[in-house]
Amino acid sequence: MSGNGDSNIGSSQSSSNNSSSASQLLSTLAPVALYAGIWLVVFLVLRSRFLRYYQPRTFLASVPDYFRTRPLDKGLFGSIKDFFRRSDEDILRKHSLDGYLLVRLLKVATITCVVGFLITAPVLFPVNATGGGGETQLDVISFSNVQNNKFRYFAHAGCAWIFYGFVIYMITRESIFYINLRQAYLMSPNQTQRIHSRTVLFTSVPQDLLNRDKLAAMLGPGVKRIWIPTETKELEDAVDERDKVAMKLEGAENKLIKTANVNKSKAEKKGRVDEADGGESGSQIDRWIPRKKQPHHRTGFLGLIGSKVETIPWCRSELEKIIPKVESMQDEAFEGHGKRLNSVFVEFETMNEAQAAFQSVTHHLPLHMSPRFIGVKPKEVIWSNLKIKWWERVVRRLVANFSITALIIFWSIPVAFVGAISNVQALTGIKAFSWLSFLNDIPPVVLGVVNGLLPSVLLAVLMALLPMFLRFMAKVSGDPSQSAIELTTQNYYFAFQVVQVFLVATIGSAAASSAVQIVKNPSSVTSLLSKQIPKASNFYLSYIILQGLGVVAGTLVSITGLVVAFALAKILDTTPRKMYKRWKTLGSMGMGTVYPIYTNLLVIALCYACIAPLVLAFAAIGLALFWVAYRYEFLFVMDVGADAKGLFYPQALQHLFVGLYIAEICLLGLFATQLGHPGAIGPFIMMVIAVIFTALYHLSLNSAVAPLLQYHPKDLELLEFEEDGRPLLHNGQSSNGDTPYDPTAKDTAASKTGPTDAAAEKEARAISSSPKTSGSGGTRPAKKSNMLTRWLRPDIHANHAFMRSILPKTQTDAPNTFPESFAYLHPAVKSRGVALWVPADPLGIAAHEIRETDAVRARIDKQLPKLASPADVLNPGRDQQITDVESFWRHVSLIMYDSGAVMDAQGKVTGIREMGMAPIDDPEPDW
Repeated sequence: MSGNGDSNIGSSQSSSNNSSSASQLLSTLAPVALYAGIWLVVFLVLRSRFLRYYQPRTFLASVPDYFRTRPLDKGLFGSIKDFFRRSDEDILRKHSLDGYLLVRLLKVATITCVVGFLITAPVLFPVNATGGGGETQLDVISFSNVQNNKFRYFAHAGCAWIFYGFVIYMITRESIFYINLRQAYLMSPNQTQRIHSRTVLFTSVPQDLLNRDKLAAMLGPGVKRIWIPTETKELEDAVDERDKVAMKLEGAENKLIKTANVNKSKAEKKGRVDEADGGESGSQIDRWIPRKKQPHHRTGFLGLIGSKVETIPWCRSELEKIIPKVESMQDEAFEGHGKRLNSVFVEFETMNEAQAAFQSVTHHLPLHMSPRFIGVKPKEVIWSNLKIKWWERVVRRLVANFSITALIIFWSIPVAFVGAISNVQALTGIKAFSWLSFLNDIPPVVLGVVNGLLPSVLLAVLMALLPMFLRFMAKVSGDPSQSAIELTTQNYYFAFQVVQVFLVATIGSAAASSAVQIVKNPSSVTSLLSKQIPKASNFYLSYIILQGLGVVAGTLVSITGLVVAFALAKILDTTPRKMYKRWKTLGSMGMGTVYPIYTNLLVIALCYACIAPLVLAFAAIGLALFWVAYRYEFLFVMDVGADAKGLFYPQALQHLFVGLYIAEICLLGLFATQLGHPGAIGPFIMMVIAVIFTALYHLSLNSAVAPLLQYHPKDLELLEFEEDGRPLLHNGQSSNGDTPYDPTAKDTAASKTGPTDAAAEKEARAISSSPKTSGSGGTRPAKKSNMLTRWLRPDIHANHAFMRSILPKTQTDAPNTFPESFAYLHPAVKSRGVALWVPADPLGIAAHEIRETDAVRARIDKQLPKLASPADVLNPGRDQQITDVESFWRHVSLIMYDSGAVMDAQGKVTGIREMGMAPIDDPEPDW
């Protein structure tokens, strides 16, 4: 009988000590390791055979030369050696700042876990193992086994002080590293030459300030251009309708060409073709495709109802009506007609002047002309959020936060259920769950899979359902750009990860383990949970194995993409445009839902560092595997997603403080439950001090680095000039001969004027007359030193000059046919004419359809101003730049052309890799 006189409680506790943690771990590790091994072999076999899907960044024409990665050496061992010989900085030069910093986060997290294991394991393993708690298997080396002497808790508290102090230093060090890197990156010529680097977005602008002259007068002489977006809902609908009809026409034309050629080929095989079957292409169409079998569709809802019409003539007729309407609406929108939205884009002559405006208080009323954003790329703008008023933004943010909070609370129910599965056998002792008694008869191996693998899989599936909703709520909250949405999503998703994957699952697992005792003796809940929570670490060993081995292997192989490429592509890609788009388009990832997963893994490792140090070892292995996987993906496979200029990284570092707070409070709570025993008060006080110190340091660090995460220091202007002999932050001479802002110009949505070098020359004279600077932030990289010194002093050995040395060299973009004044126009306003892609074919039907489309274009052009000729559009000069802003976006109203693809007699299209696009289809430059 136990000391409290209840034999049942004693027996329950005794049975609970018969831990199956090791068998659960092995039951999870075996199938996952087998799965990962198979996929790794598949990857190594397929990697060299399917270059488009495993090494596209090494050769794809859509990847600029300066972003292409050199292929790995041939041979299995040669390629592995070559891969690990490359530095992480190659990602910075060949991919993006965000990709590089994600890989760095994984490396830093791996190092942190290794150091933490080296600090805690030699001390806590023997302390826990000799704790006299009677635990077995993996539980014997966890905090729950310490029962005979509470003075042993000093070892846990001491290790917490050392390791968490190390983590705080690492956060500080990485914050300094990021600040230096971000400043050097944003001040590099590759960034300062781009319009977005010196353009400020002001939101919630009052109606009386939606005037270019007033804004220019208020913001100073450095203003170069001002864009005031207008309401374009009707224009957007018209453009969407035009493009929808155009793509329907293109699909019908390609189907017509393919069907006619295939039908003729079949007839030839049957000997039914003679010389009399030749003739004009038009007659060939009717010869090989009866009229009633040519493309038809219904005009009603989803093509299911309505009158049935011939697709090609109907689409041409519709385009004759829609295109002139779109052109007229674009003219009005370009001239600034329509309701003006509550946001403005202001481009400045230099990045320095843009920063001055960005950092200034621009309105005397709260929340007016704010928040402000700098560096927003035009292609990332969420145009529907530019019309939000200041009070509407407040309401939207509250609604979004309330919705996410409610979702976290209610999502806890299924996640808690998943956590309970990891200890489902313990529930069989409760009368309400007696129906689960059959689990006692399951073989231990099968039960280990149920307790270990099943909860991990279910949890991963549950969490995969969240990203789309979180991004939607970020958009609802009013974020004006894709990068802002991703940053908000990062915060939302991290909250979900911490609460659901960690806290709820941990408490659910611990509560399930102690459910019988808690029901019989509710007053013992705190002591029981304090004993069971350390054992919940076994669940995360399985979770980390599943993530580290299974997910990494699946990421590398990406079998889904391969199946889609070879199976669904044959069904879905029915036109040269679709084939070319699939060939040239690389996948990208939303960093807002990638960073939190690995930040949370590190948080879990931090929290169990001094409770179950074995978690640190598994976390280090898992994070190292992710480091390998993402290095490969960024170097050879993935494209760049939303560009947040690396801001995901400092946000992730801030999230690590959440892990520190939880870890310290968790230890504090475990010590608090033992305050009735001698020896517990000392460790308890130590953790109180640790929590207070962490909070104070956190506040101090934020106050020191927060301004440097958003703003550019002015002293770097001098350092850059010393290095290059040129004024920092100057955009250079524009290529289109624009002139500076003219206050007498017509108040339109987009200024049609442009740059001068007057402001730059003034800035250069000011800098050249200034004294040179020196010190740790100087222009020369620090002298070589040992690894410890470089680690301890990032402010010296990872200074501005060093960061400049690892950045990519100046990139030369392809000639740009877009006037700069079009940069921040709504996509519907600058949407150019319709271009239809068809392949050349043996019957010459494509040539016939091109002539027919030219006739339609001629009828459309009679309703429009004189436009560029098709020959000028399809064969522009090497450095041709369209400067006629009145007809720029519509070189031609409608054109069908031979895209360079060729269809054979069997209907197979080739030449997709070599085909090019007409300028009318060219994407915008990276403004």
